[in-house]
Amino acid sequence: MGEIKAREQVKYVVQGGVRLKGEITPSGNKNAALPIIAAALLTSGIVTLSNVPRIRDVEALVELIRSVGARADWTGDNTLVIEAAELRPADLDPELCSRIRASILLAGPMLARCGGIALPPPGGDVIGRRRVDSHFLALQQLGATIEVNGHYVFSTEGLVGADVFFDEASVTAAENALCAAALARGTTILRNCASEPHVQDLAHFLNAMGARIEGIGTNTVTIHGVERLGGTAHRIGPDHIEVGSLIGLAAVTKSEITIRRAGVEHLRSTLMTFERLGIRCQIEGDDLFVPSAQALKIRSDFGGHVPKIEDQPWPAFPADTMSIAIVTATQCEGMVLMFEKMFESRMYFVDKLIAMGARIVLCDPHRAVISGPARLTAARLESPDIRAGMAMLIAAMCADGTSMIENAQQIERGYERIDERLNALGAKITRIPRRS
Repeated sequence: MGEIKAREQVKYVVQGGVRLKGEITPSGNKNAALPIIAAALLTSGIVTLSNVPRIRDVEALVELIRSVGARADWTGDNTLVIEAAELRPADLDPELCSRIRASILLAGPMLARCGGIALPPPGGDVIGRRRVDSHFLALQQLGATIEVNGHYVFSTEGLVGADVFFDEASVTAAENALCAAALARGTTILRNCASEPHVQDLAHFLNAMGARIEGIGTNTVTIHGVERLGGTAHRIGPDHIEVGSLIGLAAVTKSEITIRRAGVEHLRSTLMTFERLGIRCQIEGDDLFVPSAQALKIRSDFGGHVPKIEDQPWPAFPADTMSIAIVTATQCEGMVLMFEKMFESRMYFVDKLIAMGARIVLCDPHRAVISGPARLTAARLESPDIRAGMAMLIAAMCADGTSMIENAQQIERGYERIDERLNALGAKITRIPRRS
């Protein structure tokens, strides 16, 4: 696979009403791959990463680590070899940083290895304010000095362990702190620490490099700093958000899909939420089978009250699956209140679903009431962010007629070759331009 063209404008032409059948394997977790690639800068040894998703965000971060002196080579479709023997605390390319929010994940590793870095403000999805205060507060407590003057300038004369309490359970702030604390002098305790599967994957990767991290998967993590880390080989875990997307897609298109190596140990809250929408899956070892015959009937709360589905910090229902749950609910019998707590702009995409025929009342930036089932008709759509884009693709696949999704490169920032992989199951998605 060649390099992804950063500014390529992509459209999907989607024929709706097509049932899918077959097996699909989820890509490696995007939100694990990004911090792990950044964390590879913590060692001068060779790091070999497998099951790395070849998506836009990953390609942009690979370019960024090359810009600070790391060598990064794709030795297979999804295998990345990184060697950061000679790093330099160079100013990062503002254009590259504007593509992805993950550029901020370089702060912790570069502080630990080089004593500093200047970061342009990170980019990423436009889903509301995404504060960086938690990053600053944690790194400051570990001994970093931070100046804000158009850029974020991080520097340190030596990182020292600290007892850190996060004012919010920020995933990327926890990942930055884990990287910085791994090479800090002394012991660090991270309290109210995010514990999502990708945070756990990063911690396991750091331990494989020689870090001493305890409490992985909990909200209190202890890191005993070490003098150096070594190279290692690591396989990125499956993307539980992509698995949730495939469950929703299978249900609304009345399709029969087997999701191989689904990482079922991380799906409890996702499966419980889909069950409330009348969707049941069968666990078969580490595979997940989604039958074509689904009730698609929303389960009321006791007493017949309208149920509420809300996202919360892990291990509760993940925020990144909320857009998928919303479009799925439009095809389910009954009424449900969706409560998106984290991002004040994430729900604005529902006006596109309403234009397709969905019965949705947007109460405020965080809450929407969905009444279904609604017959959706094809429309011309535009993807505002990764997850809303995937939700629109799901809507287009269960709608009557042929839809056009513009700005589909946003979907490809998080879902690897999703058009090709779904077409292998029987979907009819045409990518414009076609891949060479």
